[in-house]
Amino acid sequence: MRVFTPDEIAENNQSKYLGVLVAATYARELNRLPRESRLLGDQKKLSTRALEAITSGQVEYRLVRHRRPENE
Repeated sequence: MRVFTPDEIAENNQSKYLGVLVAATYARELNRLPRESRLLGDQKKLSTRALEAITSGQVEYRLVRHRRPENE
């Protein structure tokens, strides 16, 4: 199992917390794919693969602000 340091995660992200949240979301998306279409025959866990993609800069993302309804 590979260990990711907070500095590694924060390097390509705005913060280490945001990097971990994006990696978790990406791992969930990978999990939704059928087993046959998942990349390679890697035996790595999806969370490890997601963190590797985040730290290497392979995944691009953007933050979307949610607007509150005007009635509140």
